[in-house]
Amino acid sequence: MTIRNLDHLFDPRSVAVIGASARPASVGGTVWRNVRTGFPGPVWAVNPKHGTLDGQACHAQVGTLPAAPDLAVICTPPATVAGIVAELGARGTRAAVVLTAGLDAAMKQAMLAAARPHLLRIL
Repeated sequence: MTIRNLDHLFDPRSVAVIGASARPASVGGTVWRNVRTGFPGPVWAVNPKHGTLDGQACHAQVGTLPAAPDLAVICTPPATVAGIVAELGARGTRAAVVLTAGLDAAMKQAMLAAARPHLLRIL
């Protein structure tokens, strides 16, 4: 295994939270609050259901972000993960953390297949 793109996973310059939410008890809400208040670089929220979150612009999709994030944290339903990974890879993101329960074997394989052409690391 190579170490390619691990720097984007462990020392990112920017982070996007896919599935960021205003709901306090949700995974997307918890991750959004923690990253937004604790990360020193640019942090972007992505969720088509919100225009803003905590006073910050919320983007409807990865393609509308101002730049490709070094790291994406994906907090969305399992059926959406492979498509989001493909979109992130095409945009230039090099690492993603997937915080999604319920990925079956086919969904995991689809996620990895979507990441492979872009050399996107998945944790």
